Amino acid sequence: MRFRLTKDFTFEAAQTLPHAPEGHKCRQMHGHSFKVEVTVEGERDPKTGWFYDHADISRAMRPLLEKLDHAYLNEIPGLENPTIENMCAWFWEKISAQCPGLAEIVVHETPTARCSLRA
Repeated sequence: MRFRLTKDFTFEAAQTLPHAPEGHKCRQMHGHSFKVEVTVEGERDPKTGWFYDHADISRAMRPLLEKLDHAYLNEIPGLENPTIENMCAWFWEKISAQCPGLAEIVVHETPTARCSLRA
């Protein structure tokens, strides 16, 4: 059996989308209450009863969230155009080495809009 474990994180940040079409509202400074879901997948260890310690995901995400929370995303290297698609790829690049079995990252910018990147 393969199991999937997902851990959620939140942060507040401001952004502009400099490559959005001229006149698009997202070219203006605005902010979001972002939610990031990090999902890993793997086989359960019969001795421990789990396959992954979700604290490992938290350790990988902590320094990133400290950079992002209450920041202007465009000033963070790699997020000069912080679309949620680019944010998914940025998170993947930053944590994949620390999170074996990384299967999916989902970035929510509103309660009804999100983007996912899967292995």
